[in-house]
This record gives sequence, structure tokens and C-alpha cells, in this order.
Amino acid sequence: MGKSKVLIITYYWPPAGGPGVQRWLKFVKYLPEFGIEPIVYCPENPSYPIIDDSLLQTIPADVKVIKQPINEPYRFANLVSKKSSKQISSGIIPKQKKQSFIQKLMLYIRGNFFIPDARKNWVKPSVSFLSNYIKTHQIETIITTGPPHSLHLIGLQLKAQMGVKWLADFRDPWTTIGYHKALKLTTASAAKHKDLEAKVLRTADEIIVTSAHTKREFRSKTEQPITVVTNGYDSHYIQRPEKDAKFTLAHIGSLLSERNPKQLWEALQELIRDNEAFRNAFQLQLIGVVSEDVLQTMNSYGLEIYTNNIGYVSHDEAIQAQMASRVLLMVEIDSEDTKVIIPGKLFEYMASGTPILAVGPEDSDVESILKTTNAGHYFYYNDKTRIKSQILSYFEAYKTNSLSVNAIGLEQYSRRSLTKRLSEII
Repeated sequence: MGKSKVLIITYYWPPAGGPGVQRWLKFVKYLPEFGIEPIVYCPENPSYPIIDDSLLQTIPADVKVIKQPINEPYRFANLVSKKSSKQISSGIIPKQKKQSFIQKLMLYIRGNFFIPDARKNWVKPSVSFLSNYIKTHQIETIITTGPPHSLHLIGLQLKAQMGVKWLADFRDPWTTIGYHKALKLTTASAAKHKDLEAKVLRTADEIIVTSAHTKREFRSKTEQPITVVTNGYDSHYIQRPEKDAKFTLAHIGSLLSERNPKQLWEALQELIRDNEAFRNAFQLQLIGVVSEDVLQTMNSYGLEIYTNNIGYVSHDEAIQAQMASRVLLMVEIDSEDTKVIIPGKLFEYMASGTPILAVGPEDSDVESILKTTNAGHYFYYNDKTRIKSQILSYFEAYKTNSLSVNAIGLEQYSRRSLTKRLSEII
């Protein structure tokens, strides 16, 4: 019996960098092992906020990738303000009081003229191209993955026209995601988003989400089956680097304006001030996009001279940094909306064998994963005393060369195990 074909409709595909691309790149890698032939559909000329050419080498050689042109307003927005456009498209939205008139205008236009998002112009041409493709190649199952959630509208129309089996994969929620509030939506626009979200959730044959919290949220919006398939880590064959000589705390990934745990910076400031050994050994490493607000706050706690701000690196380099660091920092915005977020890098962090120190909202899915796997410690934003004593105990272990972690039950989060679950749904 031949492999069953599944068409995956995604906006992010190499050379797109950042976390959004990893999920389906890895599913595509392992699906053939479970008797499924993936065909990827993505834009030919996208404007990705982050490019990582090294990911092009990781696309499986025999996977079929089909592309169609996309017409995106970011090109026009770039003429107005390239920097604002790039930041907004990568999710870095300045705080309300710091927004320039141009930024306010761009957010208003993005929120109200491009519903659900700036990729909506790709829906119509994609539907007409794919309906022929699906017929010709006898494809029975399609998967749409968002954000951008406009891709689910492609699924909605193909389902209506052709009756294919449709799985909608939500890497993030839709109307409750943090930046949704920043889009300056009119009442009518907000209602339109909710209406489209409801149509997608009620029409897709199956909904896939990345966290238990999102499943609970969607449960109240649809009767359709919902399955949690988290992100995960891939077994990679990167030579384990030597551990850093210094006591390095590293944050890998973007530090958005609101990811700014002042109690953590203050705890570090006090340790530097009161502990000479710590002061001499400590280094803070930032890899990825860091907002100006966060850097200014760190500097106000005197951390500037201890900070190594490296910027974006390739995925392989990020993994090496995770292994070489002494402690990995994980910071999530302290809000109701972010309890549902399990950053993809959590699983890579866990697989790196480096202890994790996480700061985020109470009752988050990340907290329960760290507890059950024993891969690190989780703190709330106001936990300064506990954060400080945890860093100190990591430091004492570092001094005697015994800083390590004994994680348990990680295999369920390997990309192969997760793809097996996905293949069962398909």
C-alpha cells in the first residue's frame, strides 16, 4: 500500500528563522516513517522577519515543496518605515506610551484593514491553485498551521469546496494571544476576528494545539476534537562543546519589551555586589533579538559590563550555546494570556542537559513540565529571594564542578514521538 498524502499549508519554511519554522520542518522530516507522504505548500517570495539560511540544509531531500507568489503589505510598509515594519512583523511591539505616530498608524492599519493578518491576500490565489492541485494529485487530507491565522481561511474554503479532511494546527492562540490587544482593533474588527476564529474552530475536522491551556480555551468554542501535540526537541548530532569557563547565565531567543523580570535583574545585581567570587565569574549572555526596554532595565541594575549581547545566531549555534552555558534563562511575560505559551525552545533547553531557571506567570504549562521532568526551577515575577538563592546554589555547584541536571521522561517530547502522535490523528 502506498503512503497516504497530506498537504501542509504553512507560511514559515526555510530560510525563515525563529521558532515558528521548526515545528513543521521536523514533522515533515519524520512523517514518512509513519507511512505518510508530506507535501509542503508555502509562499515563493515571503517577507520573513528573521532569515536562517542554515535551515535550508535540514529540509529532507525527497520532500515535495510547492510555492506560489504572495502579495504582502510589508513591502509597502517598509517604504514608510523599514525598522517598525520588521519589528511589528516579528511581534516586537513597542509599549503604548513609546509608540511613534507611524507605529500607531501601522498597528491600526495592520489590525483593521488586514483581518486576520497581513497575509490575507494569499488566501484567494492559494485556494484556486490548491483546489486543482488536490484534485490532480488525489490528496485527501490537508493541514493548515498558524499564525498567520489567515492560512486557516485557506483550509476553511478548501474544506467547503472539496470536502477534504482538514486539520487546523494552532502554534499560538488567535484572539487571546498577547499582541492581539496591541492591534488597536475597532469593535467591528474585533468581532470579525472572533467570527473567523469560530468558523475555523467549528469547521476543521480536528484541532491541534501546543498546550493544555489552549485546549481548555478552545473547548468552550467548539465541539470538534482537540488534541495537544506540543513542540519538542530533535536528536541532533552536534559535538558537545566544552562548558563555559565563566558562570554563564544565557537567554536564547527573543526578549520582548514585556519579558522584563526586574526581580531577576535585581537579584543578580545584589549577588554581584555582595559576593566577590560571583562577581568575578558571572557572565550574562543574550542570544537573539532583545528589545531596547529590556536592555535599558538591565543597565539600570548595573548589568551592562557583565552582559554579552550576541544577537541572532543560526539554529546550530543556538544549540551549542545551550550546551556550553552553565544555566539557561527562560522568561515569559507575566500575564493571563501567556500561561498558554510553551515556547518551542523549552524542549531544546531540556534536551541540552543544562539547568533551566524560568520566570513567568503563575499556573503556566511550562511550570508543570519543568516539575514533572525535573529539568529546572520555575519562579514567579515577585520571587526575588527564591530566585536569588537558586542562582546562588547553582553557583556553589559550579564552583565544585558539580552543576548538572537529572531530567526524567524527556523522550515523550522528542520530535519523533510527537510525529507519531500526529500521524495517528492524520
